[in-house]
Amino acid sequence: MTHDTSALGPSTRAIHAGTRIDPQTGATVEPIYQCSVYAQTRPGEFINDYGRSMSANFKPLEVALAAVEEADHAVVVSSGVGAMTCLLGLLKSGDRLVMPIDVYGGTYRLFKEYFENFGIEIVQVDMTDLAAVEAAMTANARMLYIETPTNPLLVIYDLRALADIAKKHNATSVVDNTFASPYFQKPLNHGIDVVLHSCSKYLGGHSDIVGGSLMTNDLDTRTALDHARKSFGVHADPFTMFLLRRSIKTLPVRMERHQSNAMAVAQYLESHKLVTKVIYPGLPSHPQHELAKKQMSGFAGMMSVYFDLPFEPTKTLISSFDVFTLAESLGAVESLVEHPSSMTHAKIPADVREKHGLTDGLVRFSIGIEDVDDIIADLDRALAKVAK
Repeated sequence: MTHDTSALGPSTRAIHAGTRIDPQTGATVEPIYQCSVYAQTRPGEFINDYGRSMSANFKPLEVALAAVEEADHAVVVSSGVGAMTCLLGLLKSGDRLVMPIDVYGGTYRLFKEYFENFGIEIVQVDMTDLAAVEAAMTANARMLYIETPTNPLLVIYDLRALADIAKKHNATSVVDNTFASPYFQKPLNHGIDVVLHSCSKYLGGHSDIVGGSLMTNDLDTRTALDHARKSFGVHADPFTMFLLRRSIKTLPVRMERHQSNAMAVAQYLESHKLVTKVIYPGLPSHPQHELAKKQMSGFAGMMSVYFDLPFEPTKTLISSFDVFTLAESLGAVESLVEHPSSMTHAKIPADVREKHGLTDGLVRFSIGIEDVDDIIADLDRALAKVAK
């Protein structure tokens, strides 16, 4: 199906957007074009020019990515960090980038250790405080970089309000939408300029690829990001693109299962004696639950939990599961668990971590699509072990 799929439902779009029947073989699945060199009919006249800048696998995947995000354009890249790197194509030395105080550790590392060295001023603010965001948008502010829900504290930021602030100051608004997935949240529909994904997570969903993407409704922005992909060499390889297009077809059905399992797990943990707090946007106890309901159609499978345990018993707990795998990453069909302060956010200075709630008792869960009774039984066994 190569015609416009915008009027179709999300599951139909995920399966059919960008899909075409191979005219030579009748194949219903896009082949892998394992090719870096493309012939030109005359100098400068070509379908594809070179594997780093464009590929026969790029277009069908980018059509699918744009369709599930309800965007006009998409750019596929080598990783989520590669997508963040492409944002340099929208900035220059002396510009200011404003980002949240509780941003993902890999984002913090890239922006603070590298973007700052290139002359980009990096400022962190509490984005639940719109007055603080407004104050940070000085004359040289050119980008408002947002995560929502945040990693790992799942703070929800007001997309429409932040988009309006960015527009007021002629800055580009960017949202890392990885935790929600395009199935449950569509920031462009709330006025955001650019949406970023680590496709290694929910979009890929099977722990077998590393990839990233950027979506926008603005053609000039798309052109700039595409040029950055080519110039920085952060292109995705053909096999990764093939696997990612395959995975997008099952995104809606996977996300529904992630969410239903996560809600059951969150309710179980909220009543456990060793738990002091469960952070999950789908729970009424979440401080931004009403905002989450307003700008999200669902709550995905990520949650963080504060356990009433010292550091060593916390490490014992997360090393004692059978169904959960102790690993960095998220959004896979299998359930994962990790310890932010010693794993994904270890690069953030300890005093900064503690100040913003990334304590040693905080554990992040990515709830998979296994049978939920097995997930809860696994939690029950591990918690009983450390409760002795």
